[in-house]
Amino acid sequence: MRFLKKLLLLFALTVCGLHPAAAQSHAEEREAVGETLDRLHEMASRADFDGYFGLYDDAAIFLGTDASERWTIDEFKDYARPVFARGRGWTYGPVTRNVYVSDDGNTAWFDETLENESLGETRGTGVLVRKDGDWRIVQYNLTLPVPNQLAREIVARIQSLEDSR
Repeated sequence: MRFLKKLLLLFALTVCGLHPAAAQSHAEEREAVGETLDRLHEMASRADFDGYFGLYDDAAIFLGTDASERWTIDEFKDYARPVFARGRGWTYGPVTRNVYVSDDGNTAWFDETLENESLGETRGTGVLVRKDGDWRIVQYNLTLPVPNQLAREIVARIQSLEDSR
C-alpha cells in the first residue's frame, strides 16, 4: 500500500511538471518529518527528557495552550524537567497530519490534529529545519481549537479572568 501511494504521488507530481527525483525526495522528507513528530509524541508520553528535547533545535520556541506559555527551549526544559523526573509526561496522539517541505528541502512546516485524554482534540503546528541530515523542531505551537459558536463566550470569560487579576 505504501509503495502504491508513493507511485501515485510521483505520477501526480510528474504530470504537474515536477521532476520525479525532486518529487521522490520531498515525499521522503515529508515522511522523515512525520517520523520526527511521531518520536516527539512518543518521547513526551514516556517522559524521556533527553529523547524529547533531543528533537528540538537549540533556538527552538514552544508555544503552549496558555497565552503566557511562550518558552525558549531552555525555559521549556525548566518547565518539563520536574514533570518528566516524576515519570510523568504528556500524551498527544496524532489523528491527522499535513507536512510541507520547502523547495530546497531544508525547511518543513506542519499542522496536526491530536487527541489528549484531558483536553480532547488539540492542534499542533510548527516548523522544522534540517541540520546535519536530521530534522530539528524550531517552533511548536499547541492550541485548543475553539468552535466558532463558542468563541465570543470564551473571549468574554478570558477577559473577565484578566480583569479579576
